Amino acid sequence: MDTDPTPTDTATADTPRWFKGCAVAALCLLGLAGLGAWALAEFEKGLDGYGQLEQSGPSGYVADPLGPGATARYEDGLKITVSRPRAEPDGTYSLTVTYDNDTDEELRPGGDSAATAVSSYGDAPLAVRAGRSLDDHASGYTLDWLNAQASAAALLPPLGAERKRTVPVRVRPSTKGVPVTVEVRPPTAGFRETAYFQLTLD
Repeated sequence: MDTDPTPTDTATADTPRWFKGCAVAALCLLGLAGLGAWALAEFEKGLDGYGQLEQSGPSGYVADPLGPGATARYEDGLKITVSRPRAEPDGTYSLTVTYDNDTDEELRPGGDSAATAVSSYGDAPLAVRAGRSLDDHASGYTLDWLNAQASAAALLPPLGAERKRTVPVRVRPSTKGVPVTVEVRPPTAGFRETAYFQLTLD
């Protein structure tokens, strides 16, 4: 008595298992690749001391300054915002520089001395000067920083992790429409880039 053997087609039964195995392997590889990319980025940040500016749009460097109301963002979590200047009735202008310490350490935004914390020119932690960011010096107009001592006093106390501080700045330009550059050099034990902001006193 002849009986037809039942064909054994295991390909259909194995296909879902094979597909599931490949999908799991692919997901694992993607996860490992993402983890590796994150670890490499953190390693690169560690090499340069986390002091690099990390911007979208203008870089915040001297040739590509940030505008009014913009925020300079550092790799280690420090954020610095310079407000838009506000015209006052007496012909002066007010603006603020806000330090948002989202790092894991205490910072000293004004350095060690009120005498060197602010400047109209020079390498102070906070400099506010007439002219564009690339100008060596302004010609045809001047800018008086009226509350430099108060700004320095606000900068000096240590700024704890996860804390924020706003520093008031009040200036008097020789004429309306003066371009102003704000340079912020946050002191650090390692290295942190200078952030440049360019404003116009309209």
